[in-house]
Amino acid sequence: MRFLHTMIRVTDLEKSLDFYTNIFGMQLLRKIDFPDGRFTLAFVGYGGEADHTVLELTHNWDTKSYEMGNAFGHIAIGLPDVYKACEDITAKGGKVVRPAGPMKFGGGVIAFVEDPDGYKIELIERK
Repeated sequence: MRFLHTMIRVTDLEKSLDFYTNIFGMQLLRKIDFPDGRFTLAFVGYGGEADHTVLELTHNWDTKSYEMGNAFGHIAIGLPDVYKACEDITAKGGKVVRPAGPMKFGGGVIAFVEDPDGYKIELIERK
């Protein structure tokens, strides 16, 4: 068994694709329209689906907004320098909602970024 992907619903697919590819440097792996179902699936990630866990962005064409559930936490991405990542994300127009710094009560350096739909992305420093 292998963890394949996480799916989130997005209200503006192009805006979300721009966010995940240009701000986070992911690649658009595939995009499929389902006209009969009136939705599009787009898969983004840091490597191909055969070897990496990816993010599925689901855009339901007729849905203008979603209620953010209170059970979902966040997406986590590991990288070598969270401080630099926050600078780069801010420079590209991304929204850092918890600046880089040590995790409260001990632990490594983390930060949180918010995507266009309000989903949180935790950045975790991994040397």
